[in-house]
Amino acid sequence: MVLDLLLIALAITLDPLPLMAFVLVVASERGVWKGLAFILSWLACLIVVIGIVLALTGGQPPPPRSPPSTAVLAAKLAIGVSLVLYGEHRRRRFVAARTRADGASAKPDHEANGTSGTELTSQMDRTTAWAAAGLAVLLQPWGMVAAAATAVVEADLSHFSSWLALSAFCVLATASLLATELYVVFAPTAAKARLLRLRSWMQDHQEQAIVTLCLVLGFWLMGRSIYELTG
Repeated sequence: MVLDLLLIALAITLDPLPLMAFVLVVASERGVWKGLAFILSWLACLIVVIGIVLALTGGQPPPPRSPPSTAVLAAKLAIGVSLVLYGEHRRRRFVAARTRADGASAKPDHEANGTSGTELTSQMDRTTAWAAAGLAVLLQPWGMVAAAATAVVEADLSHFSSWLALSAFCVLATASLLATELYVVFAPTAAKARLLRLRSWMQDHQEQAIVTLCLVLGFWLMGRSIYELTG
């Protein structure tokens, strides 16, 4: 369970889409408070999912080879297959787009559509902390969170190690957001420009990152679930 949770948390925290949106949130007016609302909402989603799973299991993992245990492994396998298919779909789409643009001096998407990071930040200035909290819910990588839920089923709350693993999962899955928030708090002047440059770089490389994360995590979940189902 521990290794699965940590790998999933790492994939969640490295997902470029939520982080790119969060950069716009914290770079906007009153960004620190909006960023805090985003993080609290993000954490709340993770905690609610964990709480629901633990309420269903009673804090005790199902016996090995039992119908509930087999169902969880089947769900983990299905999620792994879905992540691989999604990653492959995005990879094919990215390759096709690169092929069409081959030989042409195509602009990056954020320049081609005429919307820069500064303009997006200006639009974010008009949003509220509640809107930032809602954005965190929408941008939560729910497929990966569902994968984490299948791992939480194995948690045994009678052992301190399970509590530690669940806490580490929440912290690691939020680590990139926390680091960005703290950077804005302690270096507000330099943070905005640097974070917007980082966002621009991430936007140029987001497809490669998403494909890699989905394929690696998907194959890992598939391999683990098949091994446990056939072992």
